[in-house]
Amino acid sequence: MEISAELDAALAAAEAGARVIRECYQRNLAVTIKADKSPVTEADVRTEQAIKAALAERFPTYGFFGEETGRDEQPDAPMWLVDPIDGTKAFVREYPMFSTQIALLRGDQLVLGVSSAPLYGELAYAERGRGAFLNGRRLRVSEVSSLDQAALSAGNLKTLAQSPSWSAYGALVAQVGRIRGYGDFLHYHLLADGKIDVVVESDVNILDIAALVTIVEEAGGQFTTLDGRPIGLNSTTVLASNGKLQACVEARIAFNR
Repeated sequence: MEISAELDAALAAAEAGARVIRECYQRNLAVTIKADKSPVTEADVRTEQAIKAALAERFPTYGFFGEETGRDEQPDAPMWLVDPIDGTKAFVREYPMFSTQIALLRGDQLVLGVSSAPLYGELAYAERGRGAFLNGRRLRVSEVSSLDQAALSAGNLKTLAQSPSWSAYGALVAQVGRIRGYGDFLHYHLLADGKIDVVVESDVNILDIAALVTIVEEAGGQFTTLDGRPIGLNSTTVLASNGKLQACVEARIAFNR
């Protein structure tokens, strides 16, 4: 795959972040609870600083929106979207189900994504129009077209459980071939790689998923909110699939907040 200077910068930034993560992992770091009740550690902050510095060195005029350092928009410029450690709770409890997420938003379109899980051993990346890759191997979603053969993975379902759609979700679970909850980066990597077929999530924010949008779509899948809208900065739910199952799952959930 021939990559752009932007994707090359994002991959280099992800590796800079990975070096910090490897240094800090299993070091019993102090945990602070943020206003939204999510944890943050020194590793989150240092990782974001390393990523931000690496991106700014190559693209100093681009905007930046980071989980820990906030939003710095530049007029008419693309904006990097970064979650330095998506899965801080896993990081704190010392199991490797966390990742670094780096995406680039140009106008209203997500044009590239890097999903780096250094302790798990996976690096997925994609650029609009150039395909999606995992550890250098091209990704392609599955061809499964019937619910009774589909594997569905779900995560962050608290909001869904409190909505009128919870019973509809239960009915969907009863129809699919297999239900799992791989969570975070992993079920999107599996979806893009044709290993599972549908992902449902609520209670997410754009920094959790922005990079994964391009990866799934460039692997041939679809990625929307649960009610079928395009993913944007204010999106909080996900329905992602191999594309063949998108419409029937959306019709069954009919998500309402």
